[in-house]
Amino acid sequence: MRNFVIERNVNGVWFGMFDHFSSNLSIKHAISTRLGGISQSPFVSLNLGLHTGDETVAVNDNRRRFCQAAGVNYKNVVTAEQTHSDNIAIVSRQDIGKGATSFETSIPNTDALITNIPDLPLMLFFADCVPVLIADPVRKVIGVSHAGWKGTVAKIGQKTILKMQEEYNTNPADCLVGIGPSIGPCCYEVDSPVIEKVKESFGALEKLVIPHQKSWHLDLWEANKLQMQEIGVKTKNIIISKICTSCNNELFFSYRAEHGKTGRIGAIISLS
Repeated sequence: MRNFVIERNVNGVWFGMFDHFSSNLSIKHAISTRLGGISQSPFVSLNLGLHTGDETVAVNDNRRRFCQAAGVNYKNVVTAEQTHSDNIAIVSRQDIGKGATSFETSIPNTDALITNIPDLPLMLFFADCVPVLIADPVRKVIGVSHAGWKGTVAKIGQKTILKMQEEYNTNPADCLVGIGPSIGPCCYEVDSPVIEKVKESFGALEKLVIPHQKSWHLDLWEANKLQMQEIGVKTKNIIISKICTSCNNELFFSYRAEHGKTGRIGAIISLS
């Protein structure tokens, strides 16, 4: 059975890995926890978000620590502004280092990144939204998507693979997908306007929504899995971490559990 495993690096950074990515030597990846950094409350401790109000020096040191644990050069990292859009950027050598140490230099108004260039790490940031890591080991292409409820409804994960197909001739059936720690259906209570958007995008709600008194609980994990299956990603190639960030707030940052004042975990992927 394929899994998501959390481990501790020698530098004290705790992070998670999907074993179907780890078994492919051409792919480096990791999803951080909140453990192993230097940020102070309320960002304790491995906050990787430069837009949270945390000290820039602390965040950049945290990023350096995390990238070292993941085996990538943090000065080469490319990040995005993340606006809950469905915009996807094709990352080239000219983009090396964009957003690595300064939020202002991030790729603007973008929530997914793809590239086929080795040693060009892609990283996005999360605090309850769904990290979606994607790798095409055949064409040697990678991607990462930021899927909150808006991105999930817009099917940004699916669109990321379709963009990989358009640009690099990726076959969805070859893709490996990792759906990382995020708020789970146990904790993600939403209202009727959100449910209507979900219905418009996915149709039947039985697999995605759990009625709860006068509201509903939404399963973002299953919604991201379904949209991948729709375009031909094999079920055996999709791993869901099944770790709720709100339930496990001692291990991950949670925007909802911490009432909006918190740090961000990072999801990073790179070709060797």
